[in-house]
Parts: sequence; C-alpha cells; structure tokens
Amino acid sequence: MAGVRQKLVVGLAVALMAATAAEGFISTKTWRAVRRANREGAPFLGLVVPNAYEMDPVLKSPSFKPSDDIPILDVQGRRFRFGSIGDQNVVMVMTGLSMLNAGLTTQLLLSLFKVKGIVHWGIAGNANKDLQIGDVTIPEYWAHLSLWNWQRNGDGPANELSLEAAGDYTRKLGFLNFSDYTVGQGNPELAENKLNSIWYQPEEIFPASGTPEQRQHAFWVSVSKRYYSLAQKLEGMKLPACVNATTCLPRAPKVVRVSRGCSANVFLDNAGYRQFIRSKFGCTPVEMESAAVALVAHQLGVPFLTIRSLSDLAGGGSALGNEAGTFLSIAAQNAVDVMLKFVPLLGGEHAGGLGYDM
Repeated sequence: MAGVRQKLVVGLAVALMAATAAEGFISTKTWRAVRRANREGAPFLGLVVPNAYEMDPVLKSPSFKPSDDIPILDVQGRRFRFGSIGDQNVVMVMTGLSMLNAGLTTQLLLSLFKVKGIVHWGIAGNANKDLQIGDVTIPEYWAHLSLWNWQRNGDGPANELSLEAAGDYTRKLGFLNFSDYTVGQGNPELAENKLNSIWYQPEEIFPASGTPEQRQHAFWVSVSKRYYSLAQKLEGMKLPACVNATTCLPRAPKVVRVSRGCSANVFLDNAGYRQFIRSKFGCTPVEMESAAVALVAHQLGVPFLTIRSLSDLAGGGSALGNEAGTFLSIAAQNAVDVMLKFVPLLGGEHAGGLGYDM
C-alpha cells in the first residue's frame, strides 16, 4: 500500500511540474540568466527582426560580434541573442510573422531586459510608385490598419457605428466602401454590395505612465525624434543594385526617410487596395509587424525606429516581373546593411524608459 501511495505522490508531482511548465511560468534558472545578462550587458539596444532571412545576414556579418559570456538565451519560445555592433551592446530577437508575434515578442523583450531603445528592420511591400524595389524606407509614423468596425448593411457614413457612443469605436479615421471597387458601378444591380464599409479604428492602449485600466487611443505612432534625425545621415548610403550578374534593378537603391508606414495582418498583393491606402493614409512601406512594435514601445515609453526595404510593388504593376521572389535577397540585405550602419550612430546614448526624450 505504501508503494502505491509513493507512486501516486510521484505521479502527482510530475503532473504539477507539467502543469507549471504549461502555464508559461519562467523558471528560476532562466530568471538567473536574465539577471546576469542585465547585470553584465545592460543597457541594451533591442534589435527586433521578423524572419530568419532578415536576421541571418546579421549573424554572418563581421559587424555583429556575439557575446562570449551569454551568446543566447531561450525564453518561452523566443531566442534572445546577445552581442555588440560598434560600441552598442545589443540583444536581438526574431518575432516571426504577424502583428501578434511582433507585439508579444517586443513586450517580452522589454519586460525581461533593460532596453534603452529598439531598432526594427525587414522587408516590406511598397505603396509609393515613386520609389523602387530595393529602396530602404525609414518612416516617421506607423499605423495599424487592420482594426476595423465593419458597418451593418444598409447603413451609411451618417449612421452611428455600433458602440460608438460608448467610445469604443469612431468614424474620425474614415472608411473603405467595397462598392466603390465593384466592376460595373453604372448598373445598380451589379454594383450592389452587401459588404458595405469598414471603418478604420485606433488602437486601445494603456501607457505605463498612465493609470492602469484607463484606456487611451493611438493611431499614428511616432518613432523617436532623435533616431529619425540621426537616420538622415544614411540617406547618401550606397546600396547594391544587382542580385547576380544578370539580374539588376533599373537604378541603385537609395535610403529615404518617409512620412508614414502601415501595418496589418494582411499580405497585401492587391493594386486597388494599395492605391486606396496610399491615397487615404499616405503609406509607403506596407507590412505585418512594425506597427505592433511601435505600439508596444510607445506604451512603455521606449524610443524606436523601423527600417524597411521595399521588396515589391504591392499588387503588381511594376516593370519588374515576379518582384518579391526575385529581389527578396537584395531587399533583405539592404535593410540589414542600413540597420548595421545606423546602430553605431547612437553612440553612447543613455538608458531609455519612462520619461525618455524620444
């Protein structure tokens, strides 16, 4: 009987350990490693990158020197890589695709480590026909464009949205009406569209400097003014124009600061929608992560900058065929090269956080 009880106790202990792991707690061992990293390397510049093909060129670059002490630390499915670029101690993490992954990873980064600022980079679709594939854009503002209030069929712009009176939703940012893009608009029967309109919404945010549970809203989120000003020094940077001996861009790519970038949980390959958001919101790079990084950094008062290289004209229409597949490698490398050039410009900046002069 005692042996049976002992087996039950052991089994219960194993079950409890499994439950603890499944609940996502960070182990004591991991916390010790986190504290050690902060003690020996902080403050860090946080480097946030969406995918491996945008991170691997950094790992292969002589500009990135991995830490001899703690080169990597794995926490809750994310791998944090420690090292230096120039005189900057950095911690780099790959988010994976989408706003959810980017937001979760950025929050984890800022919760675990003493980070004085964030630099985010990668590729993006292009909504600005005046720019070319391979150009590297540095936007001053970011917005999330996939938070919508989808209006009831039959209602129009003058009709109040559901829950608008409670302050949950607004008509201030405007809408997209699907019927405006219906083929055969001259025929009322063909032009009728039950999808009606989607109204763009700001994010509900809870800044660390505010009162918990008292919401605020944000749509256009500004990057660090200091970082954006420093980025002007990169605008004359020379970038390669050729993928190989036979595949080249019409001109050498350039680095350009732009007004606005837009993110959504949407891979945009539609010219009609590209033209709409360019006209409506002034977007240049369009992608799936930067606004999430921006919103988390904004809520925690941490300065940030995003560097996005254009890999294709969203929805086509370019003289270059099969843009994204053909020029992915050069676009990714260009974003990396600009990031590696930007980071040392930060020099001996002091630690950020709440109250930091952004």
